[in-house]
This record gives sequence, structure tokens and C-alpha cells, in this order.
Amino acid sequence: MNNKRTCLYDKHVALGALITPFAGFDMPIQYTGITEEHNAVREHCGVFDVSHMGELLVTGHDAEKYINHIFTNDVTGLPAGKVLYGMMCYPDGGVVDDTCICKLDDQVFLMTINASNIEKDVAWIEENAKGYDVILENKSEAYGQLALQGPEAEEKMESVLGLSTKELKFYEVRQVKVGDEIIIVSRTGYTGEDGFEIYGSPQYINEAWDKLIAAGVTPCGLGCRDTLRFEVGLPLYGNELTDKISPVMAGLSMFVKLDKEEFIGKEALQKQKTEGVSQRLRGIVLDANAIPRHGYKVLKDGEEVGVVTTGYRLISTPKSCAVALVDGSIQLGDKLEIQIRKKSFSGVVAKKKFYDKHYKK
Repeated sequence: MNNKRTCLYDKHVALGALITPFAGFDMPIQYTGITEEHNAVREHCGVFDVSHMGELLVTGHDAEKYINHIFTNDVTGLPAGKVLYGMMCYPDGGVVDDTCICKLDDQVFLMTINASNIEKDVAWIEENAKGYDVILENKSEAYGQLALQGPEAEEKMESVLGLSTKELKFYEVRQVKVGDEIIIVSRTGYTGEDGFEIYGSPQYINEAWDKLIAAGVTPCGLGCRDTLRFEVGLPLYGNELTDKISPVMAGLSMFVKLDKEEFIGKEALQKQKTEGVSQRLRGIVLDANAIPRHGYKVLKDGEEVGVVTTGYRLISTPKSCAVALVDGSIQLGDKLEIQIRKKSFSGVVAKKKFYDKHYKK
């Protein structure tokens, strides 16, 4: 079966991008190189094509009530223009997907979902909407999406795209009229830097991309998107969150509002929070320069105690680090080893954030 292509695919090819299948799409992994693109975002500004992401519009009289039913965070009384991060969970606490919910207007919510999960998520969301007065619209084909990230992102939004965003605070969203079209701009991102997500028609997204590239903004692939998010401790569904790794196990309980009346998975997550979990995610900083990878074994005193979910030789700071799902008894400061091929490399358990975020306050 042929992979899908975003509305910017031809432009990626023209720029000489390395194209690789990802989540059912042919996506750019890198252009000039992961390190160069990574540093451009940390130091200046980079633009990502994230049009493969899914968008679902939830409207209707019960929209708020319904979102709270399927979402771990709490949208009760959320003002229009705000964004919340959280998870959708199964009854056993496993994660369906992690998502950002944008409240666009009274009874109007936009949900962004991971590309690899669109079909599964939509089916699950529709199944759990029974009995609620809501309208669910899968807008994934209607929207293209750009992520403009880095300390110069705000300036580029205004000088290149003509979008005034100075008053937009972190995790806020705004609808903006551009010509005959309403586009959506949120001050969010997945890099640990200040930045924006721009949702618009494929035509608008193509025009915006061209303007940004012509202005010298660095095109960035999914390769550095992963290195950037990993350094600052942001999870990736399929690695740090799965149907077997709950928000509590992932250390994301702050996005689980157990004081809400009810939501799918609440009972299981409450039990995990109260009784503890048998496994949890921990950061590991290796003593050597070896590179840990997803799936590598984690050992303590020669005994297997877990598995790496993501690992890299960091770009922004000279460390070899991993996040791993390990026994719940493992504590910060414990000595562990990671088995890389036939050798074991020692390290110490640390926080999962290896580099400080630089969001606009």
C-alpha cells in the first residue's frame, strides 16, 4: 500500500530532503543534517511540516462534558483561546493517545492527534461519544500544519507571515483571518523552545512555507524533531506512552485531574497513584559516549530491570542519555547499566529532562 503524502511533499523533494516512511506518510527526516537543523531551532528558528498530524473538531451542547469524559485533563470552564495537554486512556489506564485540546469558542474544541493513531483514535472517540450531544468532524484532510520553532519564531511570524503573536501566551490559541480564510495559530510546540503551530488550508500552508524558506528559515525534518523533544523530556507516543504505559507510569500525573467527576481510566489511574506502579519511566545518563537505542536492555547488578524507550547522544549538551521503563523500585541516583550490543555501559538514574526548556513566559 502506498504511503500518504502531505501537501508539502513536492517541496521537500525539491529541497533534497531524505524521505522516509513514517506513520503511513512519506515524510522528510532531514535536509542538510539532523545536528544542523537541531541547532537552528535551539539558536534561531526552524520550520517543520507536521501536516501528517490529525485534527478532530468537537462541537455541540455537550462538547465540554464529552471532552472531560475522554480526556485526563480538565476543560471545565476553560476560556476560549486556551490549550490543554493530556491523554485519552483505556479503562485500564493505558493510553489511547496523547493530545492537545484547543478551545476555539464556546462549545468548539479542536483536538490534535498523532498521525500513526488517526484511524484508531477516531474510531475510539466516535465509539465513546454515544449518548452525548456532540458533532465529531475529522478535519485531518482539510488542514495542513506547520510548526515554527525557536527563539526567533515570534519575530518570523510577524515579519515573514504578517501574523502578530506578541500577545499570544504559552498554550494559547487564536483564529486569524487571512484573506478569505480563517487560520488557527497556537503558541505550542514539541521542541522545548518558543514556537507556534499554524493550521490552515493546503494552499495557505504552501504559501507560508515558501515565504519562510525564502526568508532563510531552516527547514527541519522529523529527525531533529525527535532529538529536540527528547532532550527536554517530552514523551513520544509508542515509546514513552503506549496502551501499556499509563500517564502515572510515565510521570505525567500532573495532566491527570483525578478530582474530576469521571473520565475513562480514572479508577485505574487513581489506584496506580494510590498504590504505586510496578514499572515507571526514568532518565539514565551514561558515563561513556555509547548511544542507547529503543529496545536495549537495562540492567542492575547484572539483572534485567527494564528497557530503553528512547536514547541519544545529545546534541545540545555532551551527554549520552536514555529514558527507560524500569522496575518501580528504581530511584534517582541508582546505578544502572545499559546493554549495547555485547557490552554493558554504566550510568546513573536521573530526571527525564536533560536540557532546560525555553518557553516564553
